[in-house]
Amino acid sequence: MNLLLRCLGIAALLGSSLACPGTCACSLKKNGRLLAECAYRDLQEVPEGLSPNVTILTLSANRISSLWKDSFSEVPEVQSLWLGYNQISSIEPGTFAQLVHLKNLDLSHNKIVDFPWKDLRNLSDLQILKMNYNRLAGLPRDAFYSLKDLRSLWLNDNDLTTLAEGTFDNLPSLSQLQIFNNPFNCSCKVFWLKKWTENTSVSITKGGSILCVAPSRLKGRAVTDIPDHYCTAPSVQLTYLSNLDNTVMYDGLTLTLHCSVAGTPPPEVRWKIQTSSRSIEINRPNVARDGNILPPRRNKQSQEHFLVFKNGTMAIPNFSKEDEGIYTCLAVNDVGMREVSVNVALAGSENPADDLLRNAPQASHLGGRSCYKGDELDPSGAGEKLVIVYHMPRESKSKAGVVPQVWLGTLLLTLGIALCC
Repeated sequence: MNLLLRCLGIAALLGSSLACPGTCACSLKKNGRLLAECAYRDLQEVPEGLSPNVTILTLSANRISSLWKDSFSEVPEVQSLWLGYNQISSIEPGTFAQLVHLKNLDLSHNKIVDFPWKDLRNLSDLQILKMNYNRLAGLPRDAFYSLKDLRSLWLNDNDLTTLAEGTFDNLPSLSQLQIFNNPFNCSCKVFWLKKWTENTSVSITKGGSILCVAPSRLKGRAVTDIPDHYCTAPSVQLTYLSNLDNTVMYDGLTLTLHCSVAGTPPPEVRWKIQTSSRSIEINRPNVARDGNILPPRRNKQSQEHFLVFKNGTMAIPNFSKEDEGIYTCLAVNDVGMREVSVNVALAGSENPADDLLRNAPQASHLGGRSCYKGDELDPSGAGEKLVIVYHMPRESKSKAGVVPQVWLGTLLLTLGIALCC
């Protein structure tokens, strides 16, 4: 009697583990994995009634158009999910997020434009991801960030025009990548891809070349053949004029810095200012060619104190102790970014030259034009201090009355910063 009950229990257990929708064929493989074969069944949605023990689910070659958050809630143990050759165009966020055991995911030959990329963050066991022959027009830079075991990635035959630098970083196991037959715009935004393909051990050549569709002068040319001179990283040089000796000014001290940049395409100039009381970023000129202040976009009112011109010059009228701090010029283009910083301090003395040389014996001579190249010197090094020395003599009379004369000293880089002609 006990033996009969055991047999009935085992049969019931096996029966529940082999639960299978009528539209599918289920079988237990030799390795103990449960296969649910539901391909070529003209299905319009994921069938219900699947066993929770299913580890391989084949739904290829059906007419499924949408996937919902609960579409695979019955198969939490699934490891291989084949959904190729359907009509999938809509995927609800969270659809794949709970399938933490997934190793193989095939979504090829569908109509996917938008994909819930955040779902991939939970799929750390994923080894194969096929998304080729879809309508993907873009990828987030961190789309595959958590896929440490990913070995094969198929993105060919989509609508990708560009890829963000670093898209394939943090994929230590990647050995095969297919990205051919995409309409790449070979601006300098994809120049990194050329460099990456030259240095990577990942196989990316099978199936076809990665060709440019635009611009016209590169159309039909392989991304790997983009000329090196077509895109060059920025270089940056920070200069200032130090010919203000013996100049009488009545409107206060104006600090002027100039950021010279070079690169292809021409870099944008941006500024960062860090004082003891505030941190400011200025990403565009705020002074028009006619000298008028441009209306602010998102600029805070405090930024209007820092006048930024299109030619890379910054002027700070009425420079005071509150404006002391680190001034950083950034040159940014599609290839990269360079920056250079100076620490600006304000000092006063009855004898500015004597005071300067006593406190900074390595300082440069007064006068002349000095510069600091961001691509030659480490801006994080010690001693990069731009000192402004000014002299406040006795008050003297003028026709307009008693006016304080401000005798300016010089702007100079101290403590071993190089001079340029």
